[in-house]
Amino acid sequence: MNFEDDELYRDITGFAQDTPTWVQHTAEVWTEAGILLFGALFVVAWWRSRSDGTRAFAIAALAPVATAVAYVCSELVKSGFTQERPCRAVAGAVPSLAECPPTGDWSFPSNHATIAGASAVTLVLVRRAAVWLTVPLALLMAFSRVFVGVHYPHDVVAGLLFGALVAAAAVRLGTRPATRLAGAMRASSAPAVRWLTGTGPRGTAYAASHRRR
Repeated sequence: MNFEDDELYRDITGFAQDTPTWVQHTAEVWTEAGILLFGALFVVAWWRSRSDGTRAFAIAALAPVATAVAYVCSELVKSGFTQERPCRAVAGAVPSLAECPPTGDWSFPSNHATIAGASAVTLVLVRRAAVWLTVPLALLMAFSRVFVGVHYPHDVVAGLLFGALVAAAAVRLGTRPATRLAGAMRASSAPAVRWLTGTGPRGTAYAASHRRR
């Protein structure tokens, strides 16, 4: 696998060197900006879920938390494998487009791909229609890590799968207690708490009935 992976890494990074400058710059920006975009999608998911049922809101609130859990687990795995970055380890490869991380910032699995896989899956758990947006974004983000030369292909494949599995498990385990907590928060008399959680799909009707009384 290592030999085949090295060859694939050389092929992808060699192709990257032959692309127009604007493509290279876009890839360098996207490899980091993708995380910010997923963060923005989490905010949108939370805002929209304020008018959803309590369980749906709880899942939306859990999505970024589950992604963070996947990231921490990825860091723990990375420290166990201590695999050197391909931009230093692969003989005959072209220079990486992005600066090669220092020794000690290990390669396997890719944290960026882990975050991408976890974000994509948790956002789909919030709204299934998001699959058409989040999955392509996650795949593109993972590929960009190889394209700019800082990860092996197997790093990003493992990261995507690992992030997706860990985050999905975290959401599954956390949904019931998070739903109870969200329900309690929605019943709170504190305006700030009720604004944070929203009042659910019938909140407007309930508020209107209380005003009439």
